[in-house]
Amino acid sequence: MTFITKPKLHHPKLPTNALGYTRRDYEGTVSTLCAGCGHDSISAAIVQACFELDLQPHRIAKMSGIGCSSKTPTYFLGQSHGFNSVHGRMPSVLTGANLANGELIYMGVSGDGDSASIGLGQFAHSIRRGVNMVYVVENNGVYGLTKGQFSATSDKGSKSKRGVANHDSAIDMVSMALQLGATYVARSFSGDKTQLVPLIKGAIAHEGAAFIDCISPCVAFNNHDGSTKSFDFVREHNEAVNRLDVMPGRAPITADYAPGEVEAVTQHDGSVLLLRKLHADYDPHDRVHAMNYLQERAAAGEIVTGLLYVDPEPEDLHAHLNVIAKPLNQLDEKELIPGAAMLERFNSTLR
Repeated sequence: MTFITKPKLHHPKLPTNALGYTRRDYEGTVSTLCAGCGHDSISAAIVQACFELDLQPHRIAKMSGIGCSSKTPTYFLGQSHGFNSVHGRMPSVLTGANLANGELIYMGVSGDGDSASIGLGQFAHSIRRGVNMVYVVENNGVYGLTKGQFSATSDKGSKSKRGVANHDSAIDMVSMALQLGATYVARSFSGDKTQLVPLIKGAIAHEGAAFIDCISPCVAFNNHDGSTKSFDFVREHNEAVNRLDVMPGRAPITADYAPGEVEAVTQHDGSVLLLRKLHADYDPHDRVHAMNYLQERAAAGEIVTGLLYVDPEPEDLHAHLNVIAKPLNQLDEKELIPGAAMLERFNSTLR
């Protein structure tokens, strides 16, 4: 594979964040995806979110599997840690890395083929275990690299580019994430940067399993009449339940909103999620209500987007296992070899 690097020179007056980085410092190589691909818009949203959060690139670890979506980490955060795993196995690689070093920010990028088919079991277990991560599925409902077959998220009754109808029921990964115990669940659209960037920022600030399903039209094979993942279809059927703003904890929290109910959810790192409800009857803290609401609106032909559920008091895998907070590569000999007395104490718990 050939990578096209971007020139390092840039305009000296580009805006910088609190760390002195420009937005260019969070980019990667030039994308080789099809022109107009929704995945590139998601990459741009991730770049913008990390820039606005003033994150140090070396504190981020990005993981992916196989597919068009799994190529995208090459196109953002070029100065971050990265690992491209095998098809469907990204979640287990991310889980292992997270347990070895919980000080990094983990971002798993996958697709509907990578996570909803061969990697469905891996996706399920990483979510139910509460791995502290941002899990983004770039969902286009099609296998783009293998010329346009339906994926497991293709809606029943939708048509392929050749006019063939899909007769299989679709897997709704948002509903699965809710059922499996994810503590931050959202759905967005690659064409709605205003909504997507704050959702990514909120997911990064969240200490737990954060899942974002992002509908991302495939311009080559799934952007036609009859597709339920096309740009036109999603724009016409999008039903946003709320609007999200993220205020970093170190900055004064000031906001001027149009009339509407606003709810503040404080995160563990001090950042605050400000939710302005567009639907008065929608409760983002009620998991069961969120699942029912998704089914009701889907039956009405609507695609619900926004922050669908958030737990203000999440626990991640490190808390569940009570593991040492210090990265394993920083442990000294005394910590790695605690001695016979400690070994005996541990063995006694297994008798």
